[in-house]
Amino acid sequence: MATADDIALIKKQEATLVFPAFDEAVAFTIGSAIRDRALNEDLPIIVDIRTFDRPLFYAAMPGSNASNQDWARRKINVVKRYLRSTYRLVLEQQRPDRTFKIGEALDIADYVLAGGGFPVTVKGAGVIGVIAVSGLPEREDHGVVVDAICAHLGVDASKLRLPPEDK
Repeated sequence: MATADDIALIKKQEATLVFPAFDEAVAFTIGSAIRDRALNEDLPIIVDIRTFDRPLFYAAMPGSNASNQDWARRKINVVKRYLRSTYRLVLEQQRPDRTFKIGEALDIADYVLAGGGFPVTVKGAGVIGVIAVSGLPEREDHGVVVDAICAHLGVDASKLRLPPEDK
């Protein structure tokens, strides 16, 4: 699949995966589902779910480390600034150094171009938070989040899932 096709599909994910409401209970349900998947599949990830004013769910799985938490923090900052998926930005920006262009004036200590941060969008309110996963290759981090949101919202993930990356 071409990069343009991936970007179009991610835009469709962002437009489709809109919550009717989002609160502590929803964050816990989705976070727990991601944690359960990670346990079942031995995924060495962290999951961090938050609104822009406070954390709502956090879990670190066996094999994850402090670096994963820091990558997630920087992904969260990117979603907060751009209100879109971090993997979409990776594909749009095409910057192998994982930094934003100098003109963006974003400190690399606080912002990173890496997939795995997905906006929490609420109908009638817009983007109010983020679900971040870190520890796998970025396309897979992104996919874990999309799968969990699809399952929660009752959306057929097979219609929104990115295909395996061409090597």
